[in-house]
Amino acid sequence: MELNSPQIWVILGALALIAELLSVSFVFVFLSIGALATALLAWTGIAPTLNAQLLSFSVVSVLSLVALRKPLRALLKKDGGAVEYSEFVGDKATVVQEIPTQGEGRVFYRGTEWIAIAKNGQVIQMSKSVIIKKLDGIKLIVEEVF
Repeated sequence: MELNSPQIWVILGALALIAELLSVSFVFVFLSIGALATALLAWTGIAPTLNAQLLSFSVVSVLSLVALRKPLRALLKKDGGAVEYSEFVGDKATVVQEIPTQGEGRVFYRGTEWIAIAKNGQVIQMSKSVIIKKLDGIKLIVEEVF
């Protein structure tokens, strides 16, 4: 069985959609749009030659990328915003390695040592008590208890 141009473009469009699902980079979807539009143009006879198909693929892919990427990313951020992990916030910990100005130290919390950063950038001496204000990845943002 021999494939014609529209069938090849549909296959390329499907492969680009699969690549988008695997990468979640929001680029392959626009290549898929370009491939599927080119398949339609080749099927209707508007783009009968390979050069016309490559041109239509390029133009449609770039135009859809420019026109749709930013609005779609904003839409996804609005609906799928990450919820901040806050279980540790408000708990106390003890400094086991001095937290320098604008640097990292260590605190002992729940049976283990954590990397800690002072919220206001001040020095916090060893053995001082701190309150956890925020979790930033695996680092605790802390503030000294007075």
